[in-house]
Amino acid sequence: MPPSPRERATTVSSSDHQSPGPVAAPHPATQAGPIPFNVPLPAGNELAYLAEAIGNRHLSGDGPFTKRCNAWLERETGTRQALLTHSCTAAMEMAAMLFDLAPGDEVIMPSFTFVSTANAAVLRGAVPVFVDIRPDTLNIDERLIEAAITERTRAIFVVHYAGVSAAMDEIMAIADRHGLFVLEDAAQGMAARYDGRPLGSIGHLGAVSFHETKNVIAGEGGALLINDERFVDRAHILREKGTNRTKFLQGRVDKYTWVDVGSSYLPSELNAAFLLAQFEKIDEIQRARHRAWERYHRVLAPLAREGLLAQPTVPQICAHNAHIYYVTMPSVDKRVELLRRTKAAGIGAVFHYVPLHSAPAGLRFARQNGPLPVTEDSSARLVRLPLWAGLADDAIDAVAALVADVARGR
Repeated sequence: MPPSPRERATTVSSSDHQSPGPVAAPHPATQAGPIPFNVPLPAGNELAYLAEAIGNRHLSGDGPFTKRCNAWLERETGTRQALLTHSCTAAMEMAAMLFDLAPGDEVIMPSFTFVSTANAAVLRGAVPVFVDIRPDTLNIDERLIEAAITERTRAIFVVHYAGVSAAMDEIMAIADRHGLFVLEDAAQGMAARYDGRPLGSIGHLGAVSFHETKNVIAGEGGALLINDERFVDRAHILREKGTNRTKFLQGRVDKYTWVDVGSSYLPSELNAAFLLAQFEKIDEIQRARHRAWERYHRVLAPLAREGLLAQPTVPQICAHNAHIYYVTMPSVDKRVELLRRTKAAGIGAVFHYVPLHSAPAGLRFARQNGPLPVTEDSSARLVRLPLWAGLADDAIDAVAALVADVARGR
C-alpha cells in the first residue's frame, strides 16, 4: 500500500528541507541568546477556537471540540474508537482497567520509560516485569519478551521511544501465541508509523500524549485508542466515572447510573479546542520538526562516523515523527561535560529516563527479568537536544557546534 500524504509528510527525506510555513516562524533563540529545550507554539486557530469554546458555554468534557478531536483521531489513525483524556497517563490507567489487571498479574515492559507506563500496572496491583531494550532504537527488545513470560503474565506494554516504533509484528505474534494483551505507549508517537500503520493503532489499545512537549499539543492531554471492539463500551463507562452516561446520551438507556469502577478522565473543552487547531496544522508542524531533526542529523554525522558519538537509528520499516533528537556520548564523563557546558551556554539539553528498575519504587513494586545492560548504559550516556517546530537553523548549528567541541575534547 503506498504511503498516505500524511505518512509522506512524517518521513524524513531531502524534500523536508522546503519552507515549513508560518507554524515554524523562527524563535529568537540563536547563538546570541538562550535556546530552550522546547517551545510550545500555537499553529493556527488556537485563539479563535478557545473563544468559540467559551462562547459555546460548554467548558467541561465531551463538548463539540472534544468530539471533533475524537473524530479526527479515528479518521487519521484508523482506530475503532478514540477517546480524548486529560493525559496519556490517564489513557494508560484506563487500559490497565480494561485489561482487568489484578493483584499478582505481571506486565512485561521496558525499564527505559516514563513512570506512567509502570504506574498504570502498579495501581491495579500488577507487577511490572522489566526487560532490556535494543541498542539501536532503545525500544523493548522483542527477542527477550518470551523468556519473561510466566503463568501470571497478562499483558505487554510497548513504548515507542522518540517516535520510532518497536518491532510490532514480532510483539503482536508473541502476544497472540500466549494470549496476552498489548498496550502501545505511544506518548511520543503521534504522526509516526510502523509499516504504514499509525503508532497506537496496532496493539489492542494505544495511548498518545498531547503534553506541551509533544509534537501536537493541548498543554495537558492524551487519548485512548481502542483497536479491539471488546473494549469500546466499557471504556466509555470507565471514562465517565463508572457510569453508563454515554449510553444514556445515546438514548440506549432511559437513565444513567453507577455500573462499574471508573474515574474522571475527560479533558476540558478548552484543551480540546487548542488541540483541534494543532491537528489542523499537523502537516506543517511535522515538516518543521523533520527539517530541524534532519539538520541535526546531517551536521552531527561526521562525529558519528568518527565514533565520537552515536546518532538515532530509524529502521527502514519505521516512519518516525521527529519527536526527539538525541545523541549518545561515548562515556558518562562526556555526557556530564556536555550537560555542564550546555547549561552554562543557556542551551536546554537534557538527559532522559533514569531506569525504573533502579528507582526506589521500581525496587518495591516491580522486578527485572535478567540483566538490563543496554538500558543502564544508554540511560547514562544519552542527551536530548533542543527541538521544536520553528527552531532556527543557527540555533541548531550553535547546539551542534557545542556538541562537537565536547565530543572532540575542545
